[in-house]
Amino acid sequence: MIRWFAAFIGYMVYRFPGAIVGFFIGSLLDNYFGGNKSRGGFQGTFQQRNQRVTPADFELNLLSLASLVIKADGKVSQQELDYVRQYFVQAYGRERANATFRTFNEVIKKQQISAANIGTMFRQRMRYESRLQVIHFLFSIANADGSVSEAEVRKIHEISRYLGVSPRDFESIKAMFFKNPDSAYKILEIDRTATDAEIKKAYRTMAKKYHPDKLQHMDEAYRKGAEDKFRKVQDAYEQLQKERGF
Repeated sequence: MIRWFAAFIGYMVYRFPGAIVGFFIGSLLDNYFGGNKSRGGFQGTFQQRNQRVTPADFELNLLSLASLVIKADGKVSQQELDYVRQYFVQAYGRERANATFRTFNEVIKKQQISAANIGTMFRQRMRYESRLQVIHFLFSIANADGSVSEAEVRKIHEISRYLGVSPRDFESIKAMFFKNPDSAYKILEIDRTATDAEIKKAYRTMAKKYHPDKLQHMDEAYRKGAEDKFRKVQDAYEQLQKERGF
């Protein structure tokens, strides 16, 4: 009921664009207050296994995970905040992104955010390759200020476990944000003792796993993130080719 009232008010003020934004915000509030009666609040709706997750649910949950990473090291970096805002604007457009931020600040931010609940919901309803992209997104946030702290790594690792991401895949994505002698091997999920043939095989496997075509069902920003992962795999392979001369 709230969604239609909000859409009407939005139309009266900003005509058709206002009606769309009003309906979007009203839908979120309908979800919130409806869940509050039956499941104990907004997070309760995340626990219903058979409930369809709307795009608005996904955006708010993703923003909630981002906020956990931003606050993980005890400080709020402006570069990290700017990265998240730019990412959401690129993925969803300015109006929709702003509506998500407003709803987050007015409703979600006031409650305790549960990484376990959100991670479980994503694991049940998202493809594995999409969950890998969420981890890459969270590392990109942490790296926006120039470095990824140990506290941020621990928080993202915790989230990855709830998302059902394998330890090897987590270490592969993590290695994309840290430069050390073993980074290329970790990105390809192999040991330094791997043979040239094993490196070639690992490259083919990882290139297939991180290929951008696997995220064609997602918004452009996520596909660009997939392209970045794919490039890191290629760079790691080329580095090992040069080091070993094959």
